[in-house]
Amino acid sequence: MLERIFDVDNPVWRAVDKVGKIFLLNLVWVICSLPIFTMGAATTALMYSSMKLQQNEGYWYKNFFHSFAQNFKQATGIFLLYLVVGILLVADFILGGQQGGTFGMVLQCGAGIIAVPYLLSLLYVFGVQAKFVNPVKATIRYAFFMALHNLKGTIQMVILMVLFIWVNTLTQLANYLTIIYGFGLIGYCMAAYQRKAFEKYIKSAKSQEESGTFEMPEEGLDALAREQGRLDGNGMPGKV
Repeated sequence: MLERIFDVDNPVWRAVDKVGKIFLLNLVWVICSLPIFTMGAATTALMYSSMKLQQNEGYWYKNFFHSFAQNFKQATGIFLLYLVVGILLVADFILGGQQGGTFGMVLQCGAGIIAVPYLLSLLYVFGVQAKFVNPVKATIRYAFFMALHNLKGTIQMVILMVLFIWVNTLTQLANYLTIIYGFGLIGYCMAAYQRKAFEKYIKSAKSQEESGTFEMPEEGLDALAREQGRLDGNGMPGKV
């Protein structure tokens, strides 16, 4: 009986172990995001290490810091791009409200139209960056593609994010819990949705690579969007 209780393969201990690792992932994400401009690289690393954790692959800290270093330049560029566009969209909404009338309405409607693909792609962009080798433009395009072609998961992710933000508006306790654990938990949950969405595209890319055909399938990423650890679009070693 005691052997079962203290067995490391006991479901309870496995759950405790995973909870502890999510806590540690949250901690390193917060620390690595403190300079602000590094938040994109930290989020990419969180998504990558969370996907690996769900599959029990490797050590969480090695996965995190390897991805952080490997994706730093491109993930930082993506984050700064989204940050600038986000600031401009918020400014348009505020300016439109202040202006009023037809001009103000046009400003807000225009910002609202742009905000839809902006927010949808933002849900997936760091997961795509974490898992595939692509230029910035293709990464953003694939992120938007993923959001549209996985609507059920996308809607669930939106609901999850809305609940997460709403809970944090209720009390300071929720803010403290978020800083201590919440970012890691939300990243882990988002990674679960995205990993499931990525699987069919990864299988498509692998089958094309093995058969030597590199055509754009009707549904999915093309074979040039290689899974990290395989090949990039030029046939060179991709990210590990």
